[in-house]
Amino acid sequence: MTGEPRGTATEMPSGLPPTVDGTVVTVGTFDGVHLGHRAILEEIARRARSRDLRSVLLTFDRHPLRVVRPDDAPPLLTTPNEKKEILAQYGLDYVAFVSFTLAFSRYSPREFVEEVLVRRLRARELVIGHDHGFGRGRSGDVGVLESLGAEHGFAVDVVSGIEAAGGVVSSTRIRAAIAEGRVEDARAQLGRPYSLRGTVIHGMGRGRTLGFPTANISPPPPEKLLPAEGIYAVRASIGSELCRGLLHLGPRPTFAGSPPTIELYVLDFERDVYGERVVVEFLKKLRDVAPFASAGELVDQMKEDREHAIRYFQESGPGGA
Repeated sequence: MTGEPRGTATEMPSGLPPTVDGTVVTVGTFDGVHLGHRAILEEIARRARSRDLRSVLLTFDRHPLRVVRPDDAPPLLTTPNEKKEILAQYGLDYVAFVSFTLAFSRYSPREFVEEVLVRRLRARELVIGHDHGFGRGRSGDVGVLESLGAEHGFAVDVVSGIEAAGGVVSSTRIRAAIAEGRVEDARAQLGRPYSLRGTVIHGMGRGRTLGFPTANISPPPPEKLLPAEGIYAVRASIGSELCRGLLHLGPRPTFAGSPPTIELYVLDFERDVYGERVVVEFLKKLRDVAPFASAGELVDQMKEDREHAIRYFQESGPGGA
């Protein structure tokens, strides 16, 4: 592998180029790449620049619990591809996506430090979050790392937690907020709206017959966390266009036998978008999914939803939406 210029994020499955003398490293799952993660990434980039070293993030291609305790593995805030897209914005020199296996999970803290941090990544500094633990059974706490760092010649620095939405930012808190439909709380902790990606697929065409043409979006991978079922005000990127609209997420109880859907209705927009890639950002939950006695009642409610969304976008302004 060859070195990359500073400011690009490069996958590094097989070690650093020989021209790299030393690095500032951080390690973790970084699911969501939230504000706490951002503080760590900014710190390793800053420290690397000040010492003329290279910044490296070592992260995983799946959540470690999916390997060691699959029944306890949480849904993902960011799929590997989403995480790569987000990390590319942070100006890191290298990002290593490690295949997390049972064998890897059995590394002791010493084995991990000597084999990965020292031999492969040439760490001169290790920057970690306040709640970091690694190695077999997460036995590698700050004290263990500092001892091993002194032995192998690298410093260990701890970044304090970041507070937002009433507590210390964490992937666990963000998952809870999203699962409950509190997407504004999730946004406050992520530093950006929670999002999903998909492709516009053919649906049943019912929205068009009701006067609300919608774009049906393919479901994300099963490990990706979806917000609580409901109607949301959203921002959507369709191709090169950024649009405002509403998203129906979940069942369609008014129409018996209809499967759950992810349906996007875009305000002031109408063109054929089948097959196009869509990124949907969740801004605010407007209401729960509810059954209606007739299609006419549903249309009345959809009109109210549209007006609610329009008011939301008017009140929130460019910074809020």
